[in-house]
Amino acid sequence: MAELRYNPLLDDWTMVASHRQHRPQMPKDYCPFCPGSGKVPDHYEVYSYNNDFPALMPEPPEPDPVGSDLYRTEKAYGKCEVILYSPDHTATLPQLSVEHIEKLIDLWTERFVELEKDPRHQYVMIFENRGEECGVTMPHPHGQIYAYSQMPLKIRTELTNCKRHHARTGRCLICDMNREEKAFAQRVIHENEDFLAYLPFFTDYPYGLFIVSKRHMTALSDFTPAEKRSLAEILKEMTGAMDALFDRLFPYMMVLHQRPVNGEDVGDYYHFHIEFYTPLREANRIKYYASSEMGAWAACNPQSVEETAGKLREAHRLFTEKEGRR
Repeated sequence: MAELRYNPLLDDWTMVASHRQHRPQMPKDYCPFCPGSGKVPDHYEVYSYNNDFPALMPEPPEPDPVGSDLYRTEKAYGKCEVILYSPDHTATLPQLSVEHIEKLIDLWTERFVELEKDPRHQYVMIFENRGEECGVTMPHPHGQIYAYSQMPLKIRTELTNCKRHHARTGRCLICDMNREEKAFAQRVIHENEDFLAYLPFFTDYPYGLFIVSKRHMTALSDFTPAEKRSLAEILKEMTGAMDALFDRLFPYMMVLHQRPVNGEDVGDYYHFHIEFYTPLREANRIKYYASSEMGAWAACNPQSVEETAGKLREAHRLFTEKEGRR
């Protein structure tokens, strides 16, 4: 079964993909993403791979006949791709060179531009799940891309509030956030010529980092080559800082927030940024989303980000010093 089911309480859609539970457990000595597997080219640097068990499909089956006027169903139309970061099975994002990460960003951009051509796609989300704490079972370095035929609720909410702020002030909300964070300074971790990295005032994770473009841009396809290199640099440094924080592989969910595709022009009020959802609060302690947070969306951060920002800044210093000695 693969279909979309409408949630009338939230005006949202749930993806149902029961076929994914039949994904096989890979043998310990086999990885489909490694050269020589027969699944990917024998030689590649970065590579786009169609997901073998997609939740969304270009040619989805008809939904099961269980819906009604209240409980609507739709075909699970869309696309799910895997983006392989490297042929090296054990490499992680901060271990890749800046030049290699630039090639990854170019591939992200290429796939975003291609997927937005389909008029049935409404939103293209590029993301990475990293670490066992985030449910990762395939350690080979990779991320994913989902092209949705229905606008995800969180993105829709973000767009609504950005539009409302622009209507009230004439300014971009995320540009204003950048100014506020730079002026306060204590939550800023690092900046380079084109990007700012900070733990925003409101984040619900102790290390819930944002990476935000300084220039008002809405998508990767707006970036200059120099801006792509700056993004590669800050991605390497920030993920490296996370690993240096507790001297271990730091689990995270990384999501690129870009403009919608095939819809309203949001160029005046929306702004490219990357959000990290980071489950660790300490080296071996998880920040769980509990009943209040899941049931009421009443976020609760167990630590002050003015304090955790200082720890992440120090970890960034340690990482960059180590890189400089190599």
